[in-house]
Amino acid sequence: MISVAALRDAIAAPPPGAARAAERHLDTLTKPPGSLGRLEELAARLVALTGAPPRVAQPVIFTFAADHGVVAEGVSAYPPSVTAQMVENFLRGGAAVNVLARDCGARVVVADFGVANPIGDSAALVRCSLGAGTANIARGPAMTRERAEAAIEAGARLVMGAIDAGADLVATGDMGIGNTTAASAITAAVTGAAVDTVTGRGTGVDDDGWRRKVDAVRRALAVNEPDARDGVDVLAKVGGFEIGGLVGVILGGAARRVPVALDGFIAGAAALVAATVAPASVHAMFASHRSAEPGHTRALAHLGLVPYLDLGLRLGEGTGAALFVHLARAAARVYTEMATFKSAGVDGPA
Repeated sequence: MISVAALRDAIAAPPPGAARAAERHLDTLTKPPGSLGRLEELAARLVALTGAPPRVAQPVIFTFAADHGVVAEGVSAYPPSVTAQMVENFLRGGAAVNVLARDCGARVVVADFGVANPIGDSAALVRCSLGAGTANIARGPAMTRERAEAAIEAGARLVMGAIDAGADLVATGDMGIGNTTAASAITAAVTGAAVDTVTGRGTGVDDDGWRRKVDAVRRALAVNEPDARDGVDVLAKVGGFEIGGLVGVILGGAARRVPVALDGFIAGAAALVAATVAPASVHAMFASHRSAEPGHTRALAHLGLVPYLDLGLRLGEGTGAALFVHLARAAARVYTEMATFKSAGVDGPA
């Protein structure tokens, strides 16, 4: 039985000194110490987390979709119908995340966590729907606490099933018209940042749309009063079903000591919730990139994570996480395949 409490209790920080031991191995390889920069840091983090030589052979990207009632406030440049249409595009393999996943050899798991419009029949779609989208957070809570916990637990079940089948790196992806508004509300609630500093333009709203979005987030925080100390409360009051599923992916990966590649702003909001539930889960989080959404920088700073890429991405879907797979695989191969000074017969530092 997977529960939020059981996930929290299963998560612990890596043993003291684990990263330093990995760094010592890296320093024996045929290169000046630290000369591969953050690639070495990444390798050491992977070793410390997993307790073994790193391997990235079976990455899996979880792209979860749901709708958001807050779109009624005019916060998005696109209609809610796009959520279901994009899910069908994922299932056909035609979206950006599909292209980038094929390029890095990752499997994409597409799940409906609460899409409002019908989705065509597909054996590839995982159905975890908790309703036809959340309620309007500008007027009341997004969902009940029970549904928030159910979303987390469903995401954890999916990721643990993938890990049992061999996944050695898992990644987060999302789709949901209106979900940057929910992510902005979560980020402001957990970090205490001013709403206008963590609310961006999402799908590309104009100035009036941005002002409506900021107002909607402010009203959501005022009417719901989410408890920043209680991640599940924040999720229930101002989050989304797919965000809850991603919280479960993060917590499930952390519980199994498998690296979790965070995508962009929506994943960052999910990570804030996960870190509130289980602070040690941050050790399993790898910030794949920095989103162009302003709230993402604030979320990463709160988590103490430095992104590995900064490409101006703001699509979501898991696209940044897919690009990160290449870096993680390179770091793992450096650690496991490079010769040492001794094995290569190369003189080390004087």
